[in-house]
Amino acid sequence: MDPQSGLPRCYRHPDTETGIRCTRCEKPICPQCMVSASVGFQCPDCVRNGSGTGHAPDANRPRTLAGGRVATDGRFVTKILIAINLALFIAVQVLGDRFTDQLLMIGYAYNPLLGEVVGVADGEWYRLLTSAFLHQEIPHFLFNMIGLWVIGGIVEPELGRLRYTLLCLLSGLSGSVLVYLVDAPNQASLGASGIVYGLIGSWVVLARRRRYDMRPVFLFVALSLLLTFTRPGISWEAHVGGLVGGALVTYAMVHAPRARRELVQYGICGLVLLIDLGLVLYRTAALT
Repeated sequence: MDPQSGLPRCYRHPDTETGIRCTRCEKPICPQCMVSASVGFQCPDCVRNGSGTGHAPDANRPRTLAGGRVATDGRFVTKILIAINLALFIAVQVLGDRFTDQLLMIGYAYNPLLGEVVGVADGEWYRLLTSAFLHQEIPHFLFNMIGLWVIGGIVEPELGRLRYTLLCLLSGLSGSVLVYLVDAPNQASLGASGIVYGLIGSWVVLARRRRYDMRPVFLFVALSLLLTFTRPGISWEAHVGGLVGGALVTYAMVHAPRARRELVQYGICGLVLLIDLGLVLYRTAALT
C-alpha cells in the first residue's frame, strides 16, 4: 500500500500503483498484468493455473507467428542441428572415407571401398537424411553452418521449436529426394545445403507474411540461386528441393486457419512427407 495515495501496488511490479485486483485471489494487478476473464480481470498466476477464465491454462501464453510457444532461446534447435553437423564432421575427419561412404547420398552403385552395392535403391533409405548432416571439407561445412546459424536464427523464433524441427527435416529430405530423382544413380551428394535453402524458402514466406520490404529478400535468393547454378560441384537439386519444400511447409504453417491450425500444419507436413516417399518409391522401382 502506498502511504500517500492509499493505492496498493501491483504484486509483480512494486513500482506501479493500481486500483485493480484479481477477481479470484484479490492480489493487486496493474494494466500490464491483468488478463480479461468472464467477470473482471485475473492475475497471470491464476490464469496459468487454470483458474476458470474459460480458457486452457496456456491460452494466454505468448505464441509465435505459426502458433508455437515462444521460447527464451530462439536458437535452441539450431544449436542442436549445428552440434549434430559438427559431430559428424569430426567423425568424417577421424574415420575417413569408409565412414563417409556409408552415410552420403547415392542412388544405386557399386562401392569398391565397401566392396558391395550401396544406395537408396538398395534399401538404404537412411541416406536421404544422414547425407543432409554430412560434410567433408572445411569451407563447405563452415558455409552451411553460418547459413544455418544466421537464417535459422530468423526462422526458429517465428515458428517455434517443434514446427522449426519439422521444417528442417522436411527441407533436408526434399533436397535429397530431388537429388535421388534427377541425378545419376552413382552420383554422390552430401551437405546441409538442403536444410539451409529450406530456411531461405521459409524466410521468404515469413517476410512476405510480415509485409517486409521484399526487394532485399528476393535479391538474396537470386544471388543464392546464381551461386547454385554457376559454381562447379554444387548439387542444385538439393538446393532447389530444399527451397521448395521449406517454402511450402512454412506457407502452410503461417497461413493455416486459427480454428484448425495444427490439423492443417501437420497435415501439410504429412503430405510433403508422402510426396517425398512416393517419389522415392518411383525412382527405386525405375532403378531396380
